[in-house]
Amino acid sequence: MIKEVIVVEGRDDITAVKRAVDAELIAVGGFGINKKIIDRIREAQKRQGVIVLTDPDFAGDKIRKIISKRVEGIKHAYISQKDGIKNGDIGVENALPETIINALKSAKCQLKEKRYEFNINDMIFFGLTGKLNSKEKRDLLGKELGIGYCNTSQFLFRLNNYGVTKEEFKIAVNKINKRMNRVK
Repeated sequence: MIKEVIVVEGRDDITAVKRAVDAELIAVGGFGINKKIIDRIREAQKRQGVIVLTDPDFAGDKIRKIISKRVEGIKHAYISQKDGIKNGDIGVENALPETIINALKSAKCQLKEKRYEFNINDMIFFGLTGKLNSKEKRDLLGKELGIGYCNTSQFLFRLNNYGVTKEEFKIAVNKINKRMNRVK
């Protein structure tokens, strides 16, 4: 399991990286990098560290520079154009798993043990799944913790991979519960 969160351009890149390693990933969606994505990358950098792995082309380089300007201390992983080309298309999604692993090793990625601090019982107990307002609760809690919104299984994965502590989690849950009760 890779300790750092890996930032890529799109969903196909996520699929390619997940074939190579077990890691948390953030897709920036091309040039449309908004404040929400940058905030999530900053939080990931603060908690676990970040490695940027973008396509070996002009657009990938530009995205890498945008992120580097806004988030300090990130690491960079590179694949060559030769290793990222398939049928005239250049991108991380075309790289072999070994190529991706070597790029991450060159970026000095760190390995960690898989963490199981949170499980599905926590999601049920705190009303983050199985309730009418579970989606809204996960959205608010994801914002509060800086890990973003996602479905239950991905939320659980992020809680564990971002190193969220039980104490930090409970404080955040109490905050959002108070906020939600005020709205009623």
